[in-house]
Amino acid sequence: MTAEGLSRLQEELRQLKAEERPAVIRAIAEARAHGDLSENAEYHAARERQSFIEGRIGELESIIPSVEVIDTAKMSGDQVRFGAHVTVVDEETEDEKTYRIVGAFEADMKAGSISISSPLAKALIGKRVGDSVEVPAPGGSRVYEIAAVRFN
Repeated sequence: MTAEGLSRLQEELRQLKAEERPAVIRAIAEARAHGDLSENAEYHAARERQSFIEGRIGELESIIPSVEVIDTAKMSGDQVRFGAHVTVVDEETEDEKTYRIVGAFEADMKAGSISISSPLAKALIGKRVGDSVEVPAPGGSRVYEIAAVRFN
């Protein structure tokens, strides 16, 4: 995992414990004050939210101590590896996209971060600028050319 990814997970855990958990406890207490719990939608929604929060806290508390942080700032070169920002060009459509290869717990496609275990990342690892890779996709295989690799 990258240092930024670990920091995001730690901040999420802090927020869940310091803000979300106390807020849901207050919401449950308030809903209980309204009386009959069997038909109280607010109570059931708050309990469901509490269950999610406690589950996520447990998940984060098991993940954070066991992560291995890889410092990508010291990496360089033109070979694709963990932490690299890789610019690829779809050889069929000429669309250019840049992805960062990160750990599974920090992948976020909207932010351009893909998991090292994704099919695209698996195809890219070990390749260099100018290489072409074939990636299996639901609509058929796609071929990408690696246009750039950078670390920062």
